[in-house]
Amino acid sequence: MTEIAERNRLESIVQMLRMNTSASIGEIAEAFHVSQMTIRRDIQKLVETGQVIRIPGGARIEHWRGAERSFFERLQKMSPAKRSIGAAASALIRDGESVVLDSGTTTLYVARQLRSRRNVVVFTFSLAVLEELTSAEGIRVELTGGVYRASSHDLIGHAVAKSLLSIFADTVIFGAAAISYTRGVMVHDPDAQIEMLQAGKRKVLVVDSSKIGTEATYRLCGIEECDLILTDNGITPDDLARLRRVTEVLVAD
Repeated sequence: MTEIAERNRLESIVQMLRMNTSASIGEIAEAFHVSQMTIRRDIQKLVETGQVIRIPGGARIEHWRGAERSFFERLQKMSPAKRSIGAAASALIRDGESVVLDSGTTTLYVARQLRSRRNVVVFTFSLAVLEELTSAEGIRVELTGGVYRASSHDLIGHAVAKSLLSIFADTVIFGAAAISYTRGVMVHDPDAQIEMLQAGKRKVLVVDSSKIGTEATYRLCGIEECDLILTDNGITPDDLARLRRVTEVLVAD
């Protein structure tokens, strides 16, 4: 009987999202008179079957029509790799430390793994990170100022740079669109906050293996400027050896 009820609820959740495009965990839980934890498990099952896309605090229907892929759709690309990278990156942060988190999709997976930490301060310009950590009791999130950008669900502008220049955290964890052996760490975003690279003692680049050996539009920094590159086990032996000649590389399981 429980399995039937669950199957019916999953089908009803999909119908609800088709009608409303998206909904928060709280809205769905209230609609079906179950706990938010139950809905989180339901959403995970629907994500795994490709029916919905998880967004910060909720879910949306999988089929989205638009000129560009949204932040929430990019979140699903290489998700197993990003999940393993997130777990490995969060393990670098100890209780009582501070960390700057970039606004990319991979760093959102880091935020999810940080939820169990205690007495950790997270500085970010990502509203997705803020929403992910809102209910984490042991985490204090400090959001920079800035202008909201819907395409990446983050803040941009001079106010972000000004805030970052006043911070010196234990670790900066940032993402990239590409690692080029000739041009360095690269991004597609003209508004990428280069100031974050000076906002901490240790700079950790989190990047899935599909981006290694590729190029993007703008140079963010040199490979040698990264204290650590954290990637997934899809990296080729040649790429791993080449990167390790320049800096430390950790491969997440």
